[in-house]
Amino acid sequence: MSGHGIRIEGLKKRYGSGDTAVEALKRVDMQVAPGEVVGLIGPSGSGKSTLLKCLGAVIDPTAGRMTLGDETIYEDGWKVRDLRALRRDKIGFVFQAPYLIPFLDVTDNVALLPMLAGVANSEARQRALDLLTALDVQHRAKAMPSRLSGGEQQRVAIARGLVNRPPVILADEPTAPLDSERAMAVIRILNEMARKYETAIIVVTHDEKIIPTFKRIYHIRDGVTHEETGEGRAFA
Repeated sequence: MSGHGIRIEGLKKRYGSGDTAVEALKRVDMQVAPGEVVGLIGPSGSGKSTLLKCLGAVIDPTAGRMTLGDETIYEDGWKVRDLRALRRDKIGFVFQAPYLIPFLDVTDNVALLPMLAGVANSEARQRALDLLTALDVQHRAKAMPSRLSGGEQQRVAIARGLVNRPPVILADEPTAPLDSERAMAVIRILNEMARKYETAIIVVTHDEKIIPTFKRIYHIRDGVTHEETGEGRAFA
């Protein structure tokens, strides 16, 4: 794989040791190309959350290999020194809960990450406004998070995850609080961002409305991934 795609090979995660050890991930093999959006689905307890935390360098895998573009970032141990910089610059996160900073307005919530990465304030705020407009929440640009509805908060959180143009985006149930129209708008935006910036996007979801939009889906069952080809009807 070239570019900024992500490849996961034989990834494992074990909690504990001895008789009390739990194999949360037994073998995960995934490949997401630059410009591609794939779905990750599975029942509760199948390992989805653990996998996202490993991919996001939030917890340490036990074994396996992860490659980001041409760089091996994990191979039976982390190969990068600064995991915080890795998360900030190369991995975007969109969570089910918004986690907005309560004392910053909407624009500053979105613009903060690129500012921290060294982007000029004016450019960071323009990026923020462009995304807020695409997500139809630009009229709330100066509002504080407490003044937003739940759906508006989630759209702002999605803009924040996209604003740094990371090569990989991990989205955990990004459409859960949204109605059908807004959910499909979010998926369209993710697909547009993936194509425009050659971003590899993994979307964990139980949302039946958006599952048919994925051209490829990974099922995870009992800590093991299985690839399936989806219909991809909405964005073929």
